[in-house]
Amino acid sequence: MRSAAIDIGNTGSKYGIFENDALVKQGYFEGQELPQELLNQTFDNAIVASVAADAQSIAAGLSVTGSVIELSAQTALPVFNKYKTPQTLGADRIAAAVGANYLFPGHNCLVFDAGTCITHDFIDKDGNYLGGGISPGLSMKFKALHTFTKRLPLVERTQNDYPLTGQTTQESILSGVLAGSVAELNGFMQAYSEKAKDLTVILCGGDAGFFESKLKGRIFVIPELVLIGLHRILAHNV
Repeated sequence: MRSAAIDIGNTGSKYGIFENDALVKQGYFEGQELPQELLNQTFDNAIVASVAADAQSIAAGLSVTGSVIELSAQTALPVFNKYKTPQTLGADRIAAAVGANYLFPGHNCLVFDAGTCITHDFIDKDGNYLGGGISPGLSMKFKALHTFTKRLPLVERTQNDYPLTGQTTQESILSGVLAGSVAELNGFMQAYSEKAKDLTVILCGGDAGFFESKLKGRIFVIPELVLIGLHRILAHNV
């Protein structure tokens, strides 16, 4: 059984090709043009999730002999979705939670997805997805400080080190954004650890590499988490 999972994000898109339950190929693309890796083959089934582009048009470009799932609030899930407004829930968030529940069954899981936005999502040991939070990602924070003030410069992160105490305006912005974001995630980890015993923390997203060595405690970095979750949702529906 050969299947495709496609995650359309705000700034870029990812795809995964699965042979049965094994992820055998993954890649990244921008825009609405599917890569040749996907166009040159036929799949048994596929799933498309999008927080930006039209999932239907992306799905239409695939060659699929079986089912094509466009992930929505009506899609059946292998977990219990307790979100109060499932129609507003980002497809990537629920997919990441499903992936965490599949990889760590019977565990309380806290998932951080550090991309355009920094999201955190909590799914308990019984497979109940309970929600989480959304805040600006690192690049968005840097851009916001420049855009919404008169004199603050646009600072770009050129390395992963930062001062705790900035002694120039640029250093102060680096400290505020980078040290502040690390403190943000560590704070959530502490709060959820007090709420849920034996908490498993999983990190994914484009900025996962920045946070990996800076968070306290044991962290599982799984870049393909959303793709794994999408594949599990697909398997649940076909």
